[in-house]
Amino acid sequence: MRGRVRAAAVGLAVVTMLTAATTAGPAGAQAPPVCHDHAAPPGPAAVEEGPTPVAPLPVQDPAVGGPALGSCDLVLPAGAPAVPAGIDAAGWVVADLDSGAVLAARDAHGRQRPASTLKLLTTLVVLDRLPMDQVVTGDMSDVQVDGSRAGIGPGGTYTVQQLLSGLLLNSGNDTAHALARTLGGVPQTLDLMQQRAAAMGALDTRPATPSGLDGPGMSSSAYDLALLFRAALRNATFAELTQTRLVQFPGFGTHAGFMLSNDDPLLRSYDGALGGKTGFTDAARHTFVGAAKRDGRRIVVALVRGEQQPVRMVAQASALLDYGFAMPPGLAPVGTLVEHAPVTETTTSPGTPGGPAGALPESSPLGWVVAALILVVGVATGVGYIARRARAPRDGPDGP
Repeated sequence: MRGRVRAAAVGLAVVTMLTAATTAGPAGAQAPPVCHDHAAPPGPAAVEEGPTPVAPLPVQDPAVGGPALGSCDLVLPAGAPAVPAGIDAAGWVVADLDSGAVLAARDAHGRQRPASTLKLLTTLVVLDRLPMDQVVTGDMSDVQVDGSRAGIGPGGTYTVQQLLSGLLLNSGNDTAHALARTLGGVPQTLDLMQQRAAAMGALDTRPATPSGLDGPGMSSSAYDLALLFRAALRNATFAELTQTRLVQFPGFGTHAGFMLSNDDPLLRSYDGALGGKTGFTDAARHTFVGAAKRDGRRIVVALVRGEQQPVRMVAQASALLDYGFAMPPGLAPVGTLVEHAPVTETTTSPGTPGGPAGALPESSPLGWVVAALILVVGVATGVGYIARRARAPRDGPDGP
């Protein structure tokens, strides 16, 4: 009889623990699903990406900036107004630039190709490592880079700050290459960019070129672009350059100097704009990140994989800025723009680089099941011990 009671008790404990393990997480809460579907930018691949796909970066679980940002879908605070019509970008983020509070998002961590918005990361590395008055001589290899150009030429001399002007105002791929040469070469520059992104928590970002041209394994996200722009605006040189509308640029050889104009449409059309950066390739489609100030408040928006029709990207960005400024006060944010990479042993998938092999994320149901089974074994051992004590004679534990 006692054996049947003990078996029933153990069985009940197993059922109870397994049910709790599969339905509850920490503090009884169940984290929203992580958007694993968007671990890599969608196809078709760009020619520059090569015939062999590069494995995507590990998907962070929970998502950087808060679990809700791991969703593929629209994420809004409770009580938030409806999102403006016409926002067709695949992913976007609206955040408070000063506090870092993410006010609203859609597929914030979905990996997309950043195109020229990646020049923000190149800029951060340059600002970290090169003096603004250092002189760089133009090279034919700079001129031969594909895509948009600021207009540097072989034998021309430029300060690092002038090259940054060409990089940010005119999205010059030639200036990106010249800056990469000055940093030690393209491979060295990409390593520095990757390290910078990882240190600040931009863990969706993997640079393949210093200019943002498509290349093997290239990826970023709306969340990361907002993070990069926020970090860049803290630098006085960047803050000044991104609001500069016209700047004198040196010539070379027999070519006279000329004026560079800022191609940021937000700066020309949105009251209070602090600047922004556009991007486009055939594979990336249109990308944009920028910020504005109104009534003492600063908002940053980032959009990836958008189109210019039926609503232009600058109009989509402007609508999201208006939406952020109009957000009722007191609403709980849906996440935050982090200051640095999360320090935890469970931020990467099991067995992936950067995480201990065999480790289970804190939010993994399997992890809770394992913990429950360990507890069940302990309960069963305790029940067995109590039953043996009940059968033993009162005058001693050793029996007759």
